[in-house]
This record gives sequence, C-alpha cells and structure tokens, in this order.
Amino acid sequence: MQDHLDDLHADLDAWLRIPSISADPAHAPDVAASAEWLAGALRRVGFPVVEVWETPGAPAVYAEWPSADDGAPVALVYGHHDVQPVDPLELWEHPPFEPTRVEGADGPELHARGAIDDKGNVAMHLVGIRAHLAATGRDTPAVTVKVLVEGEEESGSPHFADLLRERADRLACDVVVVSDTGMAAPDVPSAVVAMRGLADAEITLRGPAVDLHSGSFGGGVPNPLHAMAALLAALHDEQGRVTLPGFYDRVRPLTDRERELMARVPFDEAAWLAGPAASRATAGEAGFSTLERIGARPTAEVNGVWGGYTGPGHKTIVPAEAHAKLTFRLVADQTPADVGPALREWVQQHLPDGIEAEVHTPPGGVAPCASDLDSPHVDALLRAIGQAFDTAPDDVLFTREGGSGPEADLVEVLGAPLVFLGAGLPTDRIHSPNERVLLSMLHRGAEAVAHLWRELAAR
Repeated sequence: MQDHLDDLHADLDAWLRIPSISADPAHAPDVAASAEWLAGALRRVGFPVVEVWETPGAPAVYAEWPSADDGAPVALVYGHHDVQPVDPLELWEHPPFEPTRVEGADGPELHARGAIDDKGNVAMHLVGIRAHLAATGRDTPAVTVKVLVEGEEESGSPHFADLLRERADRLACDVVVVSDTGMAAPDVPSAVVAMRGLADAEITLRGPAVDLHSGSFGGGVPNPLHAMAALLAALHDEQGRVTLPGFYDRVRPLTDRERELMARVPFDEAAWLAGPAASRATAGEAGFSTLERIGARPTAEVNGVWGGYTGPGHKTIVPAEAHAKLTFRLVADQTPADVGPALREWVQQHLPDGIEAEVHTPPGGVAPCASDLDSPHVDALLRAIGQAFDTAPDDVLFTREGGSGPEADLVEVLGAPLVFLGAGLPTDRIHSPNERVLLSMLHRGAEAVAHLWRELAAR
C-alpha cells in the first residue's frame, strides 16, 4: 500500500500546482490544463477509456474501466477538478498553489487550494483502484467503474445537467459514488447521507426617483433602506423559523431514528464555535440541535445588503434604491422552484406605501438529495468504511452535509441512487485560506475505495 500512497502524494503535488479556478475567466486555460492532467493520470492508472468532454464552459473528464465479470454492477464516481478563488491571498501561510506538507496536531497535513475540495477526494480514487486490483489479484475491477469529474462545480455547475442529459447513455450506472464530502472527525468513521438544496434571490426596493437631500425630504418620504431593513428583519419569526408562506409545507420531518443517528455524532459545540464557526454564539430554529440546524433543516440567509452612500465621510441623502441578496438552503422534499413565488408574495405583503419591489430569482437552483439508509449500496459503503477504519459497519456514523451541489442532477437524469464517500473534515478550511487535507484521512479514504468495489459487487 505504501507504494500506492507515494504515488498519491506525487500526483497531488503535480495536480495542486494547477490553479484551476473556474470562477475567473483568466484561469480558463488552467482549468483546461487540469482536465488534461487528470485524463493523463487516469490513463497511467490503467483506465482503458479516458476522454475529455468539452462543454460551453469548462471541460469535464470521463473514464471507464469495465469489469470482466458478467453482470457486474456499474458504479459512477462523481467529483470536480476546479477550485475556489484564493482571496484574500495575504491570509495564506504558504502559497496556495505550492503544495506544502505541514506537521499538524493530528499528523501530517497537505496545504494547498484544492487539497481536499476536490482534488484530494478525486485523487484517492486513483490510489483506491490500484489497491483494489493489487489486493484482489484482478486485472479488472470487481465492478465496472466509471468516473465523471466536472470543471465548473465551484461556479455553480451551469452546464452539468445538460452534459448529463447529452451523455446519459455513456453514464448509465447502478449507483453514484459522490466524492465531494467528508467525515465527522479523524477518529470518527462516518458517511454523509444527505445534502441540502439551494435557491438564491436578489431584492431591489425603489422609493424616490433619485437620491434626495435628507434635510429637505428626510422624514417626509419613504426610505428604501429603512424598508429593506424592516423587510429582512421580518424574514424570521421569534422562533427562528422562515416566515415565507408555505415554506415548511413540503419539508420532510426528521424521524426519531434520523434524530437518534445524528445525535450519535460526536460534536463539541464550544470547540465548533471557537474553531470552524468562529462565532460568539449559536442561533437558529428553535427545537433543533446545532447539527440538525446546519444539516437537516431549511434556512434563509441574508448574504449582502447595499444602497445609498457608502464612501468616505457622509452624504446626507434619502437613497433612491436598496438591494439585498438572499439564499435558501432546502431539504427533502422542497424544490427550488417553489421559493421564488413564495418570496415575491411575501415581499409584496411587507412593502410600505411608496416603495416598489423587484424580486429576481434565477431559474434552476439546486435540489436536495439523500441516500436510502436501508439500501444495499449504503450497506456496502458502511462495510468498506468500517474495514478502512478497522471497525464494525454498525459503528460507522451518519452525517448530513449542509452545503449544496449538483448531486441531485445525477439522481434526476441517471435515475441511480447516491452514496457519499469523502475524506474531508470540518476543520479542513474548505473555501478559506490555508485549505488542507489530513493525509491519514486521505489514506483511509483510498483504502475505503479499495474495499468498496468488492463490497458493491458482493451486494
């Protein structure tokens, strides 16, 4: 196995040096170079079919390794090779695209943008399939393994659903293995079983036709910024619940079993506040734990508010406009398409006289998705993780990912169930300066991959 791990470290050292930032058009050549690098790496591993699929945006990489066994199931691995921007650069302890090994409290770490999100999670599959073949003495994997690694996930996957529809015949599978997630802690073997959906909106409020002198008009005409402040304050009630009409009508309640499983996950709230959250207190919907709030309940967040004068000094005006950006995290069985009409109705109900509103809700959004806890695919996953961590499958815990991604498109287009296998940790500073991966977690993840193909074939 050590030879394979050395290959993993060498692969990451090369791949992480490519600044594949999909959100920045200036880095489009780098995103293309990242796709070509991955295609070459998959060929070196032994995949007989490797292709770079062009899209109207950034390229995706597809690979396939058929099993020689008749009737072997087909597994599709999903990941992405693009990365987040690195700003603010001055907060990085090491250059973000110069992979640096650091000795941390839990063992060696690798620091770089993309170290875990998602190049590390994808690279562990290169090692995992090598280890699987070596351990089983096979020339082909026990299941047919397909790989799809997109290049626009960090930009919202704008062309991913179309790509899935165009290539659905090539991507047909029995199960999708999502490797863009993680586990609860270094010593807590766990598997994500759900991801929230996402809908976003922008609200513009307009009052006077132009900015007005606050001495001549202040107190006599409605102020759009005042109206926006009142509007946003009314977005939640005293119990922390979202006040949009019908917002909770389709929310699937957590079962007693689901709440019990979530409660088993070790969670030090004080350490979480002091560390990843960097917050002075918890807040949210009454009646639910912090883990339930951030993983299993819907939310509404104000992401930004602006309007009027914000330059140096002061400018005594009643502004003509006020603006706000909002996002809504959704859970099963909510749909992004329901948010826009509910938000527009709610805004109209809360407008004072003399203020007009424009509510923009982009089409699409991200649907929530979840694994079936009782499926044979989840059983295979738990057995694979348990072997990698030298523990019983029943000791592998279930977690929920509060973030959102294009996984629901995979379910909708391909009609295959999802399982999640990732090696990230809540402390990996994903999307932040000094992103890292704990190398022992990456090694464990690769070992779980090696076991997974055999376990899926046995199911």
